[in-house]
Amino acid sequence: MSAVRSAVRAVWSDFGGVLTPPVGRDLEDFCARENIPAPAFREAMAEVARPFGGDIMAPLDTPLLSEEEWAARMAAELKRGTGLDVDLSGFGDRWFEGRRTNHAWLGFLREAHDAGVFVGLLSNMPPAWDHQWRRMIRPDGLFDELILSFQVGARKPERKIFELAAEAAGVPAHECVLVDDIAANCAGAEAAGWRSVHFTGAEEAAALLRPLLALPSPRV
Repeated sequence: MSAVRSAVRAVWSDFGGVLTPPVGRDLEDFCARENIPAPAFREAMAEVARPFGGDIMAPLDTPLLSEEEWAARMAAELKRGTGLDVDLSGFGDRWFEGRRTNHAWLGFLREAHDAGVFVGLLSNMPPAWDHQWRRMIRPDGLFDELILSFQVGARKPERKIFELAAEAAGVPAHECVLVDDIAANCAGAEAAGWRSVHFTGAEEAAALLRPLLALPSPRV
């Protein structure tokens, strides 16, 4: 086996936007259900995140705010910006309503895991969402390890979270690959010595990973 084909022993997959449809699409669906203009919702998220460094999800998934406090600040910002009276209580349950699993990517991860590849979940995840994602995807028998931002106190693209993940996998950084839909997270992984695959679709990501993992091409 060539060095290139044996270079990667641990695949770490993101959740939102990889094991689910693109997060932007989920946001559009949520706003449509709640009768909130999507641009106004995005703007409110940016304003709520501004005191915490600007990354719109950092207040939730580090976490710096509880979901309840974040929802209250969002409602106040939407009221200020649009005049809408919005109740965002129970946000996580409402966000996950009708959210779909990317079964094509889930299938590839199962194939890799069954072939003996280490498969982990590496996600910037709010603590209040921990039970919702587990209802969508049962981690037992699929993920060898979970590295979730709210549990480890670090988040992508920070170097620390990649160091923790490589340690959990028991392999050096250069034998890890991150699959993520956010380019900045991929860049953070590569800065930590990892490989990365910028996820745009299950078929494309699988095609890039198969030679790195020495997995056979799918039957046609």
